[in-house]
Amino acid sequence: MRHSQQYVVGLVFYPGMTALDIIGPQTVFSALPGIQIHRIWKTLDPIQTDDGMRIIPDTTFDNCPPLDIICIGGGLAQSAVVDDPEILAFLRQQGSMAKFVTSVCGGSEFLARAGLLQGYRSATHWMFREQLAAAGVQVSTERVVIDRDRMSGGGVTAGIDFGLELAKVLYGEETAKMIQLLIEYDPAPPFDVGSPEKAGADLVNKAMLYAAEALNLKVK
Repeated sequence: MRHSQQYVVGLVFYPGMTALDIIGPQTVFSALPGIQIHRIWKTLDPIQTDDGMRIIPDTTFDNCPPLDIICIGGGLAQSAVVDDPEILAFLRQQGSMAKFVTSVCGGSEFLARAGLLQGYRSATHWMFREQLAAAGVQVSTERVVIDRDRMSGGGVTAGIDFGLELAKVLYGEETAKMIQLLIEYDPAPPFDVGSPEKAGADLVNKAMLYAAEALNLKVK
């Protein structure tokens, strides 16, 4: 699977992020030819995700090269850093030059606050739809949204779909299909409740309460 094109990808990590938001697309990207991945944060100190995983960045905001693709995910505790001026400045700087400005899950809120989604459509986690719309973004309920040079995946697991869609844009459908087969991405969930539209109001309300309680426990 040779390819002459080279792409520099930046995955932005931060404390309290949801690991799978970025690990999903990273799994796809790392299988592609000619991809150089940078795992980015302010420092090279380990980051603890919202599920307790520890991730070690390899690139800082200060020494990050110009990126072709920049991606940021969401997290249970993203509200603690979503207005961080250093994060937003980094996103603005790299987003002004990148070929693709992308997000998974609640990462779209970072892009919106950095002014990178004005006039664009975006997907996000269903719990973030209202606040993303309040930021002036055209919110879509699609699992993956491509609007010119902006690409976004919905909640958490949509990061894999997003990664495969971007692989198709960069390298063609055949390569994207090959990657899907190699990672054996053949989803068959045990329950058909993966979106609020399918889950129904009662389960949605219980899930929102559960998430609020989980966040309170992490904050304490």
